[in-house]
Amino acid sequence: MSGLEDRISLRGLVLSDAATMAQWAADPEFCRAAGWSTDLEPRAHLEFQRKIVLDPPAGLVRLGAEFAGGLVGYVDLHGSEPRRRELGFLIGERRLWGRGLGRRAAAAALGHGFVRMGLDEIWAEALEANAGSMRILLGLGFRSTGTGDTDEYLGVPGVYRRFALSAGEWAAGDRDIAGVPMMEEPNVRRQQGKT
Repeated sequence: MSGLEDRISLRGLVLSDAATMAQWAADPEFCRAAGWSTDLEPRAHLEFQRKIVLDPPAGLVRLGAEFAGGLVGYVDLHGSEPRRRELGFLIGERRLWGRGLGRRAAAAALGHGFVRMGLDEIWAEALEANAGSMRILLGLGFRSTGTGDTDEYLGVPGVYRRFALSAGEWAAGDRDIAGVPMMEEPNVRRQQGKT
């Protein structure tokens, strides 16, 4: 990263983010790439996102990814193990794809997971046909740990490749630990109240 203007910052989601995320579903090509349903009404997408913001599933830490003052995506650190989580990342608008935001969001999530949450390991998986996600994970230093289930990515059948990165591996890499963006821990219920 060359400077603060290039950084993705992470923050807890707020209720108004649900509308932004639901708008991403208006693009059927985005939905197919992200694995989102293409046959839901806009209101159903909005209600789904509101539920995730207000009452996330157990074990899900979802943080908004901001760039240039706006919500551009989110990252997930998901799982029930206290020291190990699964990484997920998504950039919402296709016009922003291919600009390195996914890599920066995933890197910020690693910093949050290892520094703020004290995790020992973060793992991830990506379908082999999803070259962008594969490139991001390998570029961030993840090592291959095997394969998982089969599925399709944009109509191309394939297998999930699994990856892992330990806190020690992350710290030994070329990381700007001091530059991990500061953020408040998410507590949507306290910020917004439950509706």
